[in-house]
Amino acid sequence: MAKECMKAREVKRAKLVAKYAEKRKALKEAGDYVALAKLPKNSSPVRLHNRCSLTGRPKGYIRQFGISRITFREMASQGLIPGVKKASW
Repeated sequence: MAKECMKAREVKRAKLVAKYAEKRKALKEAGDYVALAKLPKNSSPVRLHNRCSLTGRPKGYIRQFGISRITFREMASQGLIPGVKKASW
């Protein structure tokens, strides 16, 4: 489990990215890189990092489900993810 502050930090960054998206786009089109540099660092979408929505794990993230590989495996084994079943041959 990741610390709660790490999860909260990612949520905060996501809100900042959404807030400044239009302004950032307009400044890029205008070529005003000085004003772009004055925006908050965390408003850049590059600073976002995908994390598991349940555990906060930063690695092994599966985009389609929004969870980590470990959480995905546990949930799939329990039958909690519709349309997913363990392969057997």
